[in-house]
Amino acid sequence: MMAKELLKRAEDRMKMAVQALRGEFGTVRTGRASVSILDKVNVDYFGTATPINQLASISAPEPRLLTIQPWDKSIINDIEKAITKSNLGFNPSNDGTLIRIPMPSLTEERRKELVKVVKGMAEESRVSVRNIRRDTNEHIKSMEKDGDISEDDFRRVQSEVQKLTDRYIAEIDKMLKHKEDEIMEV
Repeated sequence: MMAKELLKRAEDRMKMAVQALRGEFGTVRTGRASVSILDKVNVDYFGTATPINQLASISAPEPRLLTIQPWDKSIINDIEKAITKSNLGFNPSNDGTLIRIPMPSLTEERRKELVKVVKGMAEESRVSVRNIRRDTNEHIKSMEKDGDISEDDFRRVQSEVQKLTDRYIAEIDKMLKHKEDEIMEV
């Protein structure tokens, strides 16, 4: 019973590591308009740092254009300033009701830099998954030492933990390959 719970907890933690990577990948600009690019941009709204997606509707009507329509028109200039200060390389323009952000095309050099960045993100996730494996293995070793599980169960659970690790690392590698292809696509 304890071993099953341990495996379930390890799998849940590995899933969260993959989900976190998926979120990080969403913030990397690929030359195509994506609303998730602005996820980390906060606007000072009445003294509180508030994410743009909580203050406005964001859409990508064209592959190289983002539009932001604030629900409160009085903060349109604050949103524009926050985007400019975010160091994402965007030049927003507003017409009083709508902010338009054209997506500049990426240079070959910038694409290669972004690939290095996403490879680093993927490696961090792989390390996270391996740390979860290590923690789980240490826990089952102590369970075996204490006599809570037999040596056969110990080996079986350890094998299942390795299978989980291999599966989630393969998923991370697949996500990385997809993101690399997306970045290098002209």
